[in-house]
Amino acid sequence: MKNIQHLKAYVQMHPDNKMAWYLLGKEYYKNGQHGKANYCFNQSGEVYEAFEHSKVPAEMLREYEDGLLQAGRERDRKRKKIRRALMALILLLLVVIPSAAAPGLVGQWEPDGSSAAGDSDKVDPVEVPAIAKPGNSQTPVKSKLAFTAVEGGGASSAGKLLVTMLGGEQEGSKTAVLGMKRQGQWLIWKKRLPLISALEKKSDGVIEYQSFEPAVCNCKPPEHGELAKQAGEWQDAQEEQAVLWSAMKAYQSAKGKLPDSLKELTGPFPGNWLGGVTPTMKQAFKPLRAAASPGARGDQPEQPATSQAAQGADGSGSGASGGTQGQPFFASPLTIIIDKQTHRLAVVSGSVMLRNYEVGLGGDRTPEGRFAISDKVVNPNGHDNGEFGSRGMQLSDTNYAIHGTNDLNSIGKDESLGCIRMRRGDVEELFALAPKGTKVEISRGVLPAELLLPKERFAPATSENQTNPHKKYHWLN
Repeated sequence: MKNIQHLKAYVQMHPDNKMAWYLLGKEYYKNGQHGKANYCFNQSGEVYEAFEHSKVPAEMLREYEDGLLQAGRERDRKRKKIRRALMALILLLLVVIPSAAAPGLVGQWEPDGSSAAGDSDKVDPVEVPAIAKPGNSQTPVKSKLAFTAVEGGGASSAGKLLVTMLGGEQEGSKTAVLGMKRQGQWLIWKKRLPLISALEKKSDGVIEYQSFEPAVCNCKPPEHGELAKQAGEWQDAQEEQAVLWSAMKAYQSAKGKLPDSLKELTGPFPGNWLGGVTPTMKQAFKPLRAAASPGARGDQPEQPATSQAAQGADGSGSGASGGTQGQPFFASPLTIIIDKQTHRLAVVSGSVMLRNYEVGLGGDRTPEGRFAISDKVVNPNGHDNGEFGSRGMQLSDTNYAIHGTNDLNSIGKDESLGCIRMRRGDVEELFALAPKGTKVEISRGVLPAELLLPKERFAPATSENQTNPHKKYHWLN
């Protein structure tokens, strides 16, 4: 049967070799498989007739057959070598990566360094030994705490994070991982995302992994209330940095240079790139400006946010960098997506969705395409309760705008003349989140229907006058 397998593989690779077909037919015939033998003889054509009616010594046929079989065996040996190499690689990955994601193999991880001795629900940590480095000190070093967010429930995300720590993170670093749920092409950034795991790279190079999901680790995870609180603060800071980062990038795109100070982003109308600032944004300005400077990071070609989302969240095209090396977690500037089919307006960064509001539209009167916020106005036309509500954001110097409304019954319907209507709380938060210059994409069938609204709205302090009493707006309400 081995001869048959080798000869069969040979004729599959060399279907024009009539002698190989003939020899395969002979093997089938010897094994009593006459139907298959006849098929092979038919494929061999004149070779069958020549050899069946000739007196060619059987030794010659055997030598030819042995040559074919030898070639087949050599090919199999090469394949086995490749399979063994792949198996070795898989085993290596099973040793390294799944030890960071395997449900039953978890270690204790204490954010405050406190001891948990005597807790019978905790097991010994999984340790991934690192290659010893000259001069490594065995003295315990307090780990630096960092946070990131990934798609929850994906072992690949934990594996990628572990590989990153093995290759790049310094000893004495801890990374707490928050989990985002997926809705279609979007990863959902909710307030107070759940902690799913933590990785710590100790001073001796050993990595410990701790799951905080009882169903995943089949254990009782350690208390992590303080860590969860810190994670919530990290989320708030990342949203604020995303707004500032987006304003800086929009300013750079319009002016050809980065702002030299925060004041250049917070002037009165029309210099109100930002709707307001927070203490975190003030502290983050210099580090983010340094990160946005030429040479600090490779600029990527601009793509529609919906295209970025289709690339996958994760990593690739997720728009989230993890906040490493001075970069904000939301590396892609914020973009506004409007879905005419679901009557939704979302704020996204790459494939991560931060908000999803219900809006009123104008059906076919609302244009599809790509725009940018050209004006941001408080109390358009001098009123906070008029037809345009308390906030207005004009789209690319057109007569279309995103604004409030005094007709709340029109939200979720196609009753406007083309503009995008929003509830007061929603439009005021959007005004604070979306800097001037923010890209706006209007299309169909790209956003989920489920709303994404935090209980505590983003409402930074405002100081400069952002009204525009010198212009009467005639948006197509």
